[in-house]
Amino acid sequence: MKAVIQSGNGGPQVLQLGEAADPEPGPGQLLVKVRATALNRADTMQRKGMYPPPKGESEILGLELAGEVEAWGDGVEGFSKGQGVFGLVGGGGYAQYALIDKDMAMPIPDGWSFAEAAAVPEVYFTANETVFVLGNLQPGEAVLIHAGGSGVGTAAIQMAHHIGAKVYFTAGSQDKIERATALGADAGINYKTHDFAEEINRLTGGEGVDVVEDFLGASYLSRNLSVLRPGGRLILVALMGGAKCEVDLSTVMRKRLQVFGSVMRSRSLEDKRAITARFQQRWLPPLIEGKIKPVIDSVFPLEEVVAAHEAMEANKNFGKIILSVD
Repeated sequence: MKAVIQSGNGGPQVLQLGEAADPEPGPGQLLVKVRATALNRADTMQRKGMYPPPKGESEILGLELAGEVEAWGDGVEGFSKGQGVFGLVGGGGYAQYALIDKDMAMPIPDGWSFAEAAAVPEVYFTANETVFVLGNLQPGEAVLIHAGGSGVGTAAIQMAHHIGAKVYFTAGSQDKIERATALGADAGINYKTHDFAEEINRLTGGEGVDVVEDFLGASYLSRNLSVLRPGGRLILVALMGGAKCEVDLSTVMRKRLQVFGSVMRSRSLEDKRAITARFQQRWLPPLIEGKIKPVIDSVFPLEEVVAAHEAMEANKNFGKIILSVD
């Protein structure tokens, strides 16, 4: 089969379209003819040699997919050849064929394109598990979502607005601020020109927010803690701003704050099945109804994977970057 192969660890140029062995479905697995997959920051980290796949998972990049059922292993029932499915995978999405666990494969809703389906799993699963499961965001509360123009950011903004929360976010350009605000946010902050902590205090009259969704880590930690209300929750989703720093823990104690960390890829299959089920129960219905929607920035053919990775690393995208697999 055709697949994206790495010639080594490094920049986007180490990726190229090549040949790989067709995967064989084992017990409880579906073999999917991939029609679309999507880029995630984890892909760029794996490409650099900083985020290896869990044991037993494909070395090929790609953590989500949409396509058609081609075959299945023992213990699989309820699927038919050619049926459209989408879902989260441990790896292998950047290829013509990939494997997915039967309990993580979701039927593609009527009217959805493969690109739309591929844009959903990673970001909506992540937003639900962080903002709503760990952060326990409730109607009427306030949330600060960093990287509001990212895939997770655009999903979380819509989800928080959908339940009736007050939504603030950061982004790096006026264009992204305007587009993210149109998704239902109450206010956006340009982190390149304004201190987000000062702006949150101004916007909230000094009260702060109940939940912060953060991708930066060390460089934002002190300010994130400062904008949380008493009993507030900080969720660390990524560490793009570093993993180590000094922090005044008296803030955590005085305001009774909670700090959570979250990763997706290294979690057990049982955890991922439960994550899939929680998403299907709470968020698939409003997605099908069009009350919230995946935001797609651009679609690249698989052979243009280098250009797709360059676009992500230049932080040009608003929403998801999709790879179309023909």
